[in-house]
Amino acid sequence: MTSALMPLCREVVNLAARKGQTLGTAESLTGGMIASSLAAVSGASQVLMGGIVSYDPRIKRELLGVSQEIIDHPGVVSAPCALQMALGAREKLGVDLAVSATGLAGPGGGTPEIPVGTVFICVCGQGSSRVEELHFSGNRQEVRKAATLKALHMLLEELMQR
Repeated sequence: MTSALMPLCREVVNLAARKGQTLGTAESLTGGMIASSLAAVSGASQVLMGGIVSYDPRIKRELLGVSQEIIDHPGVVSAPCALQMALGAREKLGVDLAVSATGLAGPGGGTPEIPVGTVFICVCGQGSSRVEELHFSGNRQEVRKAATLKALHMLLEELMQR
């Protein structure tokens, strides 16, 4: 874990514990980096219930409940997909807050409409959800790290409002 992530992860885990909130993840391009980063913190088992890595659209549909209509259009790299991933994770993992990340880390796969570095992150809690569209630059690993960092910041912001 990078040095920038550890203090942030510690803050997320400690705040979730103080507020009695459980956490879960639904990850595509980050491939488990969000959950893994949180799990590196001592005491994370009190709040981190689990995560679902869903690279394949079939897994997004079957495990997270992303509709085939969303998968077909606007696609798996979209705000509606990120929202349905987070909602599905909340339900399947039985958590208070779920964060999802879907996007294109590259180097291939981008289009003029959805260029490499496009990421959608959603934080979903009881009665509230927030999706952000982000555009990161850099190589594959840099995009994945940037998405993980942003997801953790969004999770922290949501916890602070609870």
